[in-house]
Amino acid sequence: MAFAQSRTHDRTLAEINITPLIDVMLVLLVIFMIAAPVLTKDIPLTLPQVAPILDRLPPPPIELRIDAVGEVTVSGAPVAMSELASVLRTERERLAGQKVILSVEASYDVDYEVVAKVLATAQNAGMSNIRMR
Repeated sequence: MAFAQSRTHDRTLAEINITPLIDVMLVLLVIFMIAAPVLTKDIPLTLPQVAPILDRLPPPPIELRIDAVGEVTVSGAPVAMSELASVLRTERERLAGQKVILSVEASYDVDYEVVAKVLATAQNAGMSNIRMR
């Protein structure tokens, strides 16, 4: 059984209502008319100047290693825990005026207490830029 379709019904569905499109276009036109004069005016800005590039490279980090038994080496030389603060102060004073980085590498088997003492000693010696590896 077939139903008859009305020709007028098909014709009304095919038409596009352009009224909302015209409304949007008029709103955009008004926005651009208001914004265009603002874009032509200069805005005074004071931009920061580029800092001069230093010709020298930063010093390599101070390498501090803690092995599994708790022995400490600074730049490959063994150091006793009682002398660690003075060695780190000497290194910091030697590199005065430069960014000093202390790179600490601890063994997986070392006690946390030893690592905490080393980090506290380094901080008390004036090392503020400490990185763990």
